[in-house]
Amino acid sequence: MTRLTTAQALVRFLAAQYSERDGRRQRLIPATWGIFGHGNVAGLGQALLESGPAMPFVQGRNEQAMVHAAVGRARQSRRLSTHAVTTSIGPGATNLVTGAALATVNHLPVLLLPGDVFATRRADPVLQQLEVPWAGDVSVNDALRPVSRYFDRVTRPEALIPAALAAVRVLTDPVETGAVTLALPQDVQAEAFDWPEEFLAERVWPVRRPRPDRAALAEAAAAIRSARRPLIVAGGGVRHSEAEGALRALAEATGIPVAATQAGKGTLAHDHPCEVGGIGHTGTATADDLARTADLVVGIGTRWTDFTTASSTLFAEPGVRFVNINAAGSDACKLAGLAVVADARAALEELAEALAGHRVDAGYRTAYRTAKERWERRVDAALAAPDPDAAPTQAQVLGALDALVTEEDILVNAAGSLPGDLHRLWRARSSDQYHVEYGYSCMGYEIPAAIGVAAAAPGRPVWALVGDGTFLMNPTEIVTAVQERVPLRLVILQNHGYASIGGLSRTVGAEGFATAYRLRTGPEGAYRGEPLPVDLAACAASLGMRVIRARTVRDLREALSEARRADGPTCVYTETETPDTVSGPPAAQAWWDVPVAETAARPAAVSAREEYDRQAAARRRHL
Repeated sequence: MTRLTTAQALVRFLAAQYSERDGRRQRLIPATWGIFGHGNVAGLGQALLESGPAMPFVQGRNEQAMVHAAVGRARQSRRLSTHAVTTSIGPGATNLVTGAALATVNHLPVLLLPGDVFATRRADPVLQQLEVPWAGDVSVNDALRPVSRYFDRVTRPEALIPAALAAVRVLTDPVETGAVTLALPQDVQAEAFDWPEEFLAERVWPVRRPRPDRAALAEAAAAIRSARRPLIVAGGGVRHSEAEGALRALAEATGIPVAATQAGKGTLAHDHPCEVGGIGHTGTATADDLARTADLVVGIGTRWTDFTTASSTLFAEPGVRFVNINAAGSDACKLAGLAVVADARAALEELAEALAGHRVDAGYRTAYRTAKERWERRVDAALAAPDPDAAPTQAQVLGALDALVTEEDILVNAAGSLPGDLHRLWRARSSDQYHVEYGYSCMGYEIPAAIGVAAAAPGRPVWALVGDGTFLMNPTEIVTAVQERVPLRLVILQNHGYASIGGLSRTVGAEGFATAYRLRTGPEGAYRGEPLPVDLAACAASLGMRVIRARTVRDLREALSEARRADGPTCVYTETETPDTVSGPPAAQAWWDVPVAETAARPAAVSAREEYDRQAAARRRHL
């Protein structure tokens, strides 16, 4: 037995947990992020101080951002490693909710350790305590229950043993993983207990690869063999299971084209003959046209969200069928598909054996490759900047970056119009270069997530691409990057408003209302004046970043090159044109269902409703 406080025992336990897959072992929780206040400063704060290098600590500035950083680490490490996050009670704990939702929606592990009110009730109500007259055991931490894959409140020291083991089981489960919350009453954190050595000993959690059912796999192979125009849709599950090599081998052997969701983009390099680009509302014309005429769609590790299916309008062939390879049975059965419940890599390897000798028609291969060549010419035109002395468009910023990066670089993005332009235009050179969080599409994700990515990929250039709206949501972790000397490359694109939602607003008849950052004019309070006199570059500099301003395309190219060579946090700031549509150039190749007012007085909304009804008529249910 070892006598420790509950907090000390938890830190020692976490430091001894390892994940292992395919014979490769690594620390599951190699560091803890924290912001201290009452509720964790005397418990976990003291325990982390005492642990020293056994559990490295990172000082955060915003609780939501700390979760994003842990999630960035988790995705970059293929869900085999993440960080813990500790907060005080009250607002520190409730600030975790958005980050927890993002982690759970994306099936990415993160461990949350919020402080909680006294379990003994000896100080009741304590500062920041939520009093619920009809439920004495409720605290603000209960807000984390619906966004956590596992939740427990540790009200006695000995209760930590089953709670901690259950928490790590969920963190390392490919299907169940997401945010895991252990709420820790502040008095229990400081209470001593005699801990069994077995609890504190090193423990390895194997991350297994479940094999597919033989009958389901045989049925899937038969369906592929009989298809004339099959299409593979690669989702994030391909990356999580490190199945890129197996996907590439299957595509090369069969000639089946491969489209990608936001989470799956990059699983085939952009120049692979079978790669046809992003799919869905933000997809390429090549992939979306293939989807419309496909008679069989093989989804691998995808949740089939509305952006991927173009709100159930994309897969238009009357007899189209689906095969879904997914570790989660709830996702594998979607779209009335044939469910192959298995690890993506294991299933793809066995499927390749079952399809040995099969190859799609040569004419089909020629047709989609020719279509991709046409699309690439459109991409070239969008990325090109014929006047180097003009201000860049958003697409031209991507073009300048595209000309600079190698397969070592990693791009992080999450919200605004950039995800659409990136999904359509970016040429991913490696399987982990494209890091766009679009399951929750959370503004403010990029900067902290890039810090987490950099921690998991030391030495590689990591770029956080943000618009002005996203930057204003959550710039705080710039200070953390400066403090930790993380060589973050931040690119701020200033277009004076919510460009993405502004474009959407115009398409649905809301006329861009309240989506621009402009001064109020007139007694009605319309935002139609001059752009706000804010200086985001100065803001980034005030937080400790080195800032390079780029007014022209020529400036931009030089600034990006300089930032890539930098060994400390560096920001490139440029003002871009505001896009006229939600999608940017080229325009969206498929629809997205955002309901328009059924009755309205303004002509813009009436016209938008007519277009909405026309598009919505193509919706279908795959049964």
